[in-house]
Amino acid sequence: MKKLVKTIMIASIPLTAVAACRHQSKEEEIIPENTADVKKSTDPITKEVYTDDFGDQLEVAVNDAHNTVTVRLDGKTYELKKNDKLPEFTANDAFYQFSDVRGEVTFLKKDYNIVLFHHKKNKASSAGTKMASY
Repeated sequence: MKKLVKTIMIASIPLTAVAACRHQSKEEEIIPENTADVKKSTDPITKEVYTDDFGDQLEVAVNDAHNTVTVRLDGKTYELKKNDKLPEFTANDAFYQFSDVRGEVTFLKKDYNIVLFHHKKNKASSAGTKMASY
């Protein structure tokens, strides 16, 4: 008889543990606060993607309202401020500089003078407008 009670006790311990762990848990829904306050950006943003000779892609997003340039290269994002003092289109921060001067797009690291990306834009073909000279 003692063996039967002992066996029932030992068997009931895992069953009660399993039954105790099977309560229904509530999944909490996360609702963002003040969803009405979220404003959509209506700033004029121009995006361009450049590909160099090695196949690297540089994505440039220019925000004219804030005079900022967002550059994405190799999975990294750089926020640069547009600089009106330098020629044509140039943006920089303390470490990096982006320039688009006369069809040459350059992204460089300033402290080491290393060119991280260079692309020369193709000029429009003028093959159809050539005139023969006599």
